Amino acid sequence: MHFLLSVPSDFLPVAILFMMAAGFVVLTMGITHFLGTKRHSKAHNDSFECGLPVVDDARRPVSIKYFLTAILFVLFDVEVIFFYPYAVNFKYLGWEGFAAVLLFIAFFLCGYFYIVKKGALDWES
Repeated sequence: MHFLLSVPSDFLPVAILFMMAAGFVVLTMGITHFLGTKRHSKAHNDSFECGLPVVDDARRPVSIKYFLTAILFVLFDVEVIFFYPYAVNFKYLGWEGFAAVLLFIAFFLCGYFYIVKKGALDWES
């Protein structure tokens, strides 16, 4: 049971990595602050979107269908991440693991059929 016990020195690599990451952020922001341009003009402060001129206010309402589609994409995209551990250990997991993955897929299929039935992916309405 020695592997369950942890001492503060076990966390030293994590602390060093955290300090290096924080130092990199501070260093990068400092360098860009000192090396960046100091000129301010209307053209410099204007927002830039793919070379197109600004036409309207950015606070214009956007259809909820856009956000719903984005959230559903993330949900079903993250599902694929959970297949990786199964693919790596499928021989070790055997039939129990296969049944668990089938149940996992069944839950997501239920969710998919629900959102299709509710019309969440219909852009026409």
